[in-house]
Amino acid sequence: MPSRPRKLRLLWLQGVTCNGNSHAFLNLPWLDALLERFDIMYHPLLPSLYSLEAVAACDMTCDVLVFEGAFAPGLRRGEKGLGALLEHYAQQASYVVAAGSCASFGGMFKDAMPEGSGLAFVHDKPGGPLARQGVINLSGCPVHPEWLGYALMMIADNETIALDALHRPKALYSHLAHDGCLRNEYFEWKVDAKQFGQKEGCLFYEQGCRGPLTHASCNRTLWNEVSSKMRVGTPCFGCTEPDFPRRNLFETKTNMSIPEEVPIGVTKRSYLTLTGIAKSFRVQRLESRLIEDE
Repeated sequence: MPSRPRKLRLLWLQGVTCNGNSHAFLNLPWLDALLERFDIMYHPLLPSLYSLEAVAACDMTCDVLVFEGAFAPGLRRGEKGLGALLEHYAQQASYVVAAGSCASFGGMFKDAMPEGSGLAFVHDKPGGPLARQGVINLSGCPVHPEWLGYALMMIADNETIALDALHRPKALYSHLAHDGCLRNEYFEWKVDAKQFGQKEGCLFYEQGCRGPLTHASCNRTLWNEVSSKMRVGTPCFGCTEPDFPRRNLFETKTNMSIPEEVPIGVTKRSYLTLTGIAKSFRVQRLESRLIEDE
C-alpha cells in the first residue's frame, strides 16, 4: 500500500496588520479540506502545533511561509526582530506567500509608515526584505479566501503557479474586476447610478468604481460564493493594485466630464468615440428602475 505524501509545514507570520486576511481566510467554504493538506506550525487564529514564542526561537523548519501585513524593520515577534524571523524562515521555505495588499505592496499602512513595505515590492517597484526572492503576491484588502485557497492547493499539489510582473497568479489576476460585473450593460450604454446601493446603473462615472482599472476576479469568484461589492451597489476600490489605497475612493476624476483614466487596454480616443456613440442612444429599459421598492 503506497504511503501518503508528507504534509507540508505551513507557518503564518504577521507584520503590521488588521488581521483582515486571517479573518477572510476563515470564511473559505472548503477550509477544513485545505487544512488537511498542511501541518499548521503557527497561525494567529487557527489551532497550531507551536506557539509564537517557539517559532521566534528559530529552531524549526517550514515548507510554506505565509506573511500577512506590511513589513516594518523595527517590529518584533517574541524575542526576535521580524526581519530576522523572515530571513530565517524564508530561506528554508520552498514557497513564500504574501497574503493581502499590505504584504504584497505596502498597502494601507505604507502612507503612515514610510519605512514600511511589502515583502518584495514597495507599491509597484521591487523592494522590501525579500525583493530578491520569489514571492507569490496575493493582493487584496483583504485577500479573497478562494484566491489564497487556490494558491495553497496548487502548492500542496506541486503545481506550477504562473505569475504576472507583480508576482500575482495569472489565473486570478489576468481579468479585470469589471469582467463578470452585472452592471456591464449600464457601463456600455453610459447609464449611471446616482447613489450607492441601487441595483441599477454603472458605478464608474459618478461613484468612483475602479472595476475597469483593477486586476481581480471578484465578480467571477464571488465572496462567500454569494456576492461582490458591485452586486450590492458599492464601487470597487481597486484594492488589488499596488497604488491602493487612494484618496477620494468614491470619486472618478474628470476633466470637462472626461474621466482622467479610461479602462485598461482602451485608448482614450477610442473610449471617447465609443462613449459619444453610446450616449446618442436611449435605452429606456436601462433608464428606469428594474425592481421597484415596495
